[in-house]
Amino acid sequence: MAESVRVAVLGGAGFIGSAVVRELNSRGVRPLVFDLLTYAGRLENLRGADYEFVRGDIRGAELHEVLSGFRPEVIINLAAETHVDRSIYAPQDFVTTNVVGTVNVLEAARRLGARLLHVSTDEVFGDSSVYGCADESSPLRPSSPYSASKASAEHFVFAYVRTYKVEALVARPSNNYGPRQHPEKLIPKAIIRTLLGLEVPLYGSGLQRRDWMYVEDTARLLVDLALRGEAGRAYNLPGGHTLTNIQVLQLIGKFMGREVRVKHVEDRPGHDVEYCMRPSVSYEARPPEVGIAETVRWYLDNRWWWEPLLGDRFFSDEVPWRAEAQGRRSP
Repeated sequence: MAESVRVAVLGGAGFIGSAVVRELNSRGVRPLVFDLLTYAGRLENLRGADYEFVRGDIRGAELHEVLSGFRPEVIINLAAETHVDRSIYAPQDFVTTNVVGTVNVLEAARRLGARLLHVSTDEVFGDSSVYGCADESSPLRPSSPYSASKASAEHFVFAYVRTYKVEALVARPSNNYGPRQHPEKLIPKAIIRTLLGLEVPLYGSGLQRRDWMYVEDTARLLVDLALRGEAGRAYNLPGGHTLTNIQVLQLIGKFMGREVRVKHVEDRPGHDVEYCMRPSVSYEARPPEVGIAETVRWYLDNRWWWEPLLGDRFFSDEVPWRAEAQGRRSP
């Protein structure tokens, strides 16, 4: 059945989006990829994949023009600003992309009668060390401008389900990692900086706990939900493997065969201690001992991919959110 489905992946040149494209390919689907190609969206992420590509902004009228021409039956929305640090010094960008952009996507789905999977995050539930482990109907209590923008987008999705009967659903993955993740994120940053003989800046104590999911496992679940999930529902997709940030760095050091040297830096404002969700469906995700080993090998073998991304900010130990808030240059 999947072979005949027309799927548009918004943000398909990003980290998770490109994994979704590959998963669709494995099921015989050649999707349309619609992506603005900002700093985190790159055609290099799609090398070897089979897709049709259009560059564009989910906030603009071109989205409607492109989708009207392609006539997707299913839209998967992964187009978003995702880095919490950036949301602290540029919150407006997160509102325009993650909220206004999502409303524009919903309008396109409504007009076309297309099914929509909107990809959110476990961070919408806030700090589980305060509020407890969340199920899919738990209240949304976001802590950062990033998670607030994602929570707002979810509310718009369900408003469109109720008001316009749009066939839409939400997926909330936990912390993803794996190949092709931008070096601003913890795991690739730690691998690359350790390879280059640099210390790895770590916020606060490093005892913050996150539930980790390998990106290919997430992509498989997202495609399953896009094709067969229940409209009007939010699905929690935790990895089922919780580690502190320090434990993550220890695993990276183990698989790199060298010590990861840590430099503790000032914690960021509103930093949540822990995220925890109860899964909405039954599935298996590979443990970090397997996924991190695969991730380390990929970064060691693919310097061509990450070397062009290492700007001045990557080599600085300065706290990113504070430096940018004071008006310094963006990475």
